[in-house]
Parts: sequence; structure tokens; C-alpha cells
Amino acid sequence: QVQLVESGGGLVQAGGSLRLSCAASGGTFSDYSMSWFRQAPEKEREFVGGISRSGGTSRYADSVKGRFTSSRDNAKNTVYLQMNSLKPEDTAVYYCAARVGALVRTSASDYDVWGQGTQVTVSS
Repeated sequence: QVQLVESGGGLVQAGGSLRLSCAASGGTFSDYSMSWFRQAPEKEREFVGGISRSGGTSRYADSVKGRFTSSRDNAKNTVYLQMNSLKPEDTAVYYCAARVGALVRTSASDYDVWGQGTQVTVSS
């Protein structure tokens, strides 16, 4: 199965943007639908957004719709999360996750593989 490594997190002011990347290795990337989850301190891990294995379909949490966009480059084995108009409440550790299958699921338990996470901090 694939291994995942996230990058691109950091500190940004409210209203700013960041782009997260998740590089996959060791498997057939195009077999996997890919999603992003986040976990803030003392909160449960929550679905942020995801993209189908073909890249043709995306889903987003209501809290990020219109601000975040997920994309993938199957030739580079990489998925991205473009985050615009960031808010302090977006502060969390962001995780990339993969599941074998065509469609995006919003439950963390549906995902087989996880990255190590990258910290995103949005200051007010």
C-alpha cells in the first residue's frame, strides 16, 4: 500500500493562504481516493475535503466550502489542498489519508493509510 508524506503547513495570518501537499509512494496512487482531515487540540479528527481517484469528484466539509480546494496529479503521485481565506478556527494538524476505492468518504474509519500530519496555525 502507499505511504504518505504531507508538507506545506506553517503559520499564516487570518485571510491568508497555504497549499498543503501529500506525496504518495510505494503503491498505485490512482487506485486511491484521497482526503484531508484535521484535528485541533482536544477535538476529534474531522473531514475537511477529498478527491476521487480519477480527480473528477470532490467533497468538502461545510466549514471550508468555497475556501479550500483539493486537487491531484496522478503523474506526480501527489494530492494538494489549497486553503484560502484562512481563519483562526482552521488551526489544526492536517492529515492526508488514502482509501482504495473510487469515491471520497467522510469518515476517518474508511481510510486505510495516513500521513504523519502537518501543523497549520492561523493567527488573528
